Amino acid sequence: MAAAISLSALSSSLLSRPFHSIYSPGRRLRTLPRLVVCSSPSIEFDISFAPPKPRPKPAADPGPDPGRGAEFISGAGLQLFIPWIVRGEDGNLKLQSHPPASVVNAIVATEKTGKKKKKEVKGSADVEPKHSKAARRFYNSNFRDQPQRLSKVLAAAGVASRRSSEELILEGRVTVNGSVCNTPQTRVDPTKDIIYVNGNRLPKRLPPKVYLALNKPKGYICSAGAKESKSVLELFNDYLKSWSKWNPGVPKPRLFTVGRLDVATTGLIIVTNDGDFAQHISHPSSNLTKEYLAAVEGEVHKRHLMAISEGTAIDGVHCTPESVELLPRQLDMPRLRLRIVVHEGRNHEVRELVKNAGLEIYSLKRVRIGGFRLPTDLRLGKHIELKPADLRALGWKG
Repeated sequence: MAAAISLSALSSSLLSRPFHSIYSPGRRLRTLPRLVVCSSPSIEFDISFAPPKPRPKPAADPGPDPGRGAEFISGAGLQLFIPWIVRGEDGNLKLQSHPPASVVNAIVATEKTGKKKKKEVKGSADVEPKHSKAARRFYNSNFRDQPQRLSKVLAAAGVASRRSSEELILEGRVTVNGSVCNTPQTRVDPTKDIIYVNGNRLPKRLPPKVYLALNKPKGYICSAGAKESKSVLELFNDYLKSWSKWNPGVPKPRLFTVGRLDVATTGLIIVTNDGDFAQHISHPSSNLTKEYLAAVEGEVHKRHLMAISEGTAIDGVHCTPESVELLPRQLDMPRLRLRIVVHEGRNHEVRELVKNAGLEIYSLKRVRIGGFRLPTDLRLGKHIELKPADLRALGWKG
């Protein structure tokens, strides 16, 4: 473009000078060839760098102007524009009707850079993105929490267990939008419906789902509200006291155990406030195996292992373990240990299997549920939060 502008300025200065000032005696003048369209020798070009201003049609052909080196189209009143004068590969100047490749590439690069800048400004954190009505409808129908049963909402809000929540509803102690509701299956949305329990307003925001793994110590039971024994939920008192500090404005979750371990058994137990998750883990269809380490009194022989692997009847159902293994004796442990993997995990199943084989259990510890194993560095009475990978190891895809 710069070369074209400089050439235009040079031609203008030469055209403005008189012919005798350019030509001198003894100096040979080279004539420039005239540009003529091949299809019609009578049509000649008028080179211009901008659309011409409207002007009246010439009355007569003015004839060629040798000072300009180009002619108007005779009798047509039209003009053919050839705006690009470029230097070819041979070093000579030539005229073409389209811009050179370097100019086209520069324009394209500039347009791409401008689009990127606009996108960055539009997607900045200061500007809140706007969504169409169709996008909002799709989100509400596929991702937004759907209305749930009233008893389930009360249990998730930490009012009581699902069974106790049903009793509260049947007793007429729950109102929905100003009316007493006696049907636990009523579908409600806590973000829209006004729910009162015993005169207290249920918060609109439900507590988030919590998944914890506890290393249960000996002497604790897994049920809540027992006065004669300590509950494992008491081990989470400090966790719940600090809940408001780390989660301001969010209701505290109502925790409960997934399954049970008897008072003398230690080891892994899952604590959560997600009823669907607990039902999935506890149901036999989940096919989750449970691994126990049992320290026994006395010597263990082959007949004992055969008797355990043959199984025994518990509550009228014959239970057979997945596997039984005698672990090598360790110097720091005076008693032999058995690794027993069960499938269903019925109440006192491992203790009944060992007792039926004629052995006596000294201590019993659960170390694995499904694909999740109790961390070796987790001390008794302590817990950790389960990560998404841990939940997948337990077979949970929710």
